[in-house]
Amino acid sequence: MRNKRDYHLEAPTWCPGCGIFALFDALKTTAAAMDLDPEHMVVVTGIGCHGRLSNYFKAYGFHGLHGRVLPVAAGIKLSNPGLQVLGVSGDGDAYSIGLSHFIHALRKNINLTYLVVDNRVYALTLGQTSPTSSLGFVSKSTPYGSKEVPLDGIRMALAAGGTFLARGFSGQSSRLASLIERGMKHKGFALIEVLSPCVTQNKLYSYEWYKENVYLLEDDSSYDPRDRNHAWERLNAGGKIPVGLIYEESRPSYEELVLPKKEKPLVFNDLKIDMPKFENYLQKFR
Repeated sequence: MRNKRDYHLEAPTWCPGCGIFALFDALKTTAAAMDLDPEHMVVVTGIGCHGRLSNYFKAYGFHGLHGRVLPVAAGIKLSNPGLQVLGVSGDGDAYSIGLSHFIHALRKNINLTYLVVDNRVYALTLGQTSPTSSLGFVSKSTPYGSKEVPLDGIRMALAAGGTFLARGFSGQSSRLASLIERGMKHKGFALIEVLSPCVTQNKLYSYEWYKENVYLLEDDSSYDPRDRNHAWERLNAGGKIPVGLIYEESRPSYEELVLPKKEKPLVFNDLKIDMPKFENYLQKFR
């Protein structure tokens, strides 16, 4: 049985107090609890402070372009469905330049886990307003306050047909690990948004602010995460932010619907060209 140390490559260099430390710890806790083989895991990251995670977590890693985490992660998963694939993005990476990929990955229900680190600011580039920054938020890019209404990734995901939607808080690492494990076991696209304070570039949304402004859905025995209407009501209720498993449903994954030979991944197909066939094709263009 593996332990957390088996997934630790080196000490991270995030700012002291950064919420991503808790995500890193929760991810190692989850991998150890599931006894996952690092050789059968792939962590795909984008551009942002979160992007360094693939350097510190012991598994195959791919540090992609800004907003392109999901196309890479989807390609890996469809080529070899036996791999445990995790995509990790920031709120800017996921909900700005990567927004179109996000919506269509939800529609397809590709069997991978997507962790979105939401610190409500572009932290790596020193504090510009992001898609999740609040209306009126003052930053280097909006010195007179943001004039745009913030996006809500979980609400968009529910409207787009997401089959597993959860929200965690980096101030609650053990609960976050539990959500990640449940998402990784889900058959389909699992979105886990992580409320993650940026202690350097965003002083407004601190650990203290989140502790006062989140509530645990699991504390409400009447809440049913399999009821889409109930989830929609909670997400639109205003006030404090719900944290925990928000919605889950069973639906065939994209791989189940499109892959012809599930027992033989595409990555292992023989790509040798049948030259007589190839020559016949060429004849049509001559």
